[in-house]
Amino acid sequence: MLKVAIIGVGTVGASVANILKDNKDIITARAGIEIVPTIGVVNNLSKKRDVSIELTNDIDKVLEDDSIDIIVELMGGIEKPYEVVKKALLKGKAVVTANKALLAYHRYDLEKLAGNIPFEYEAAVAGGIPIINALRDGLTANHIQSIRGIMNGTCNYMLTKMINEGVDYDTILKESQELGYAEADPTFDVGGFDAAHKLLILGSIAYGIDAKPEDILIEGIQDIDTPDIDFANEFNYTIKLLTIAKKIGSQIELRVHPVFISKDEMISKVDGVMNGVSVIGDKVGETMYYGPGAGGDATASAVVANIVDIARRGKGSPMLGFESDNKENLTIMPKDEIETKYYLRLRIEDKVGVLAKIATILGENEISIEKMIQKPFNKTCAHLLLSTHTSIEKNIHKAILQLENSKVVTIKPVMIRIED
Repeated sequence: MLKVAIIGVGTVGASVANILKDNKDIITARAGIEIVPTIGVVNNLSKKRDVSIELTNDIDKVLEDDSIDIIVELMGGIEKPYEVVKKALLKGKAVVTANKALLAYHRYDLEKLAGNIPFEYEAAVAGGIPIINALRDGLTANHIQSIRGIMNGTCNYMLTKMINEGVDYDTILKESQELGYAEADPTFDVGGFDAAHKLLILGSIAYGIDAKPEDILIEGIQDIDTPDIDFANEFNYTIKLLTIAKKIGSQIELRVHPVFISKDEMISKVDGVMNGVSVIGDKVGETMYYGPGAGGDATASAVVANIVDIARRGKGSPMLGFESDNKENLTIMPKDEIETKYYLRLRIEDKVGVLAKIATILGENEISIEKMIQKPFNKTCAHLLLSTHTSIEKNIHKAILQLENSKVVTIKPVMIRIED
């Protein structure tokens, strides 16, 4: 028998306890041993929870209990869970977590501490999609050339509604909050930070590269507006908040931001609250993973799968996928050296000479225009929507600053990258 303690019995924690109880027979058959949810740790013992396990607010009591084999950490946050997980590992207990923020900042410290103690975290990235095991186990024969993911259901839901139904950003944000997809303070989701934490975990498994959120390019969806959607539709694009990890020589691009992406790409068809991840390996080619990225049962399903995996193996596999150092010595590409195509939305004075001045500023920064549309905004101004050929990040930012300071662009330009 394996005894499990659940630290944090919220929506996911309660679902873990109930799945282990409701599906006990099939889980035992697959694990080869009975798995019993024994106790849950909560802050508020007076709050009603739909579970039949014992509850306590004493974490230390649970961590010190030698009869507990597996600690499931579902607290949320960073530093407090870090201390809890460290104590569990030092006691020799296996750990399962769904905490992406914890891993975004402390995954390498925890990997060293865990050693051969099982430490699993499938639910930390893309909820019910088994992308961790796919990268860590299923694709081990491959050099990973790129990972592109839609890994925040809130943003994907909002963008899908904006594009398909013409709903404006503020309206769909309010609706998302009412539906429970977005928090009262939605910054973590719409600002791209949630997706960035997940990208960092995948980047470590694919490339053995250590980075923190502040090391990589992160932008959100807050500036997307109707003219951008019109441009996307005109040229067979859709707009997604995409996580991108890409190997370029000995450097790795790690970035999270909205993109224009062709409607013909498989990942562009991932809509609503669903998640999707595309992985390209040098031998297997492109593989695609699709499913629910959040929700109590979907996330708990991944947690229970990790518990079963621990029961089967008895010891941990390499937490981040590498038994020894990655000899490729890969480094993170500096943000200003990223190369891609760009879209710009400019509100301009609608008069003679404006286009020539804009073209001059772009040309001076080695940026050439690929496509362009001009649409009226009011009696004196117009929206100039344009896309560029491949350019360098530092050049586009320099050009944007010059355009912003010019007398022909009336408000700060909006830039969205194009992923071809």
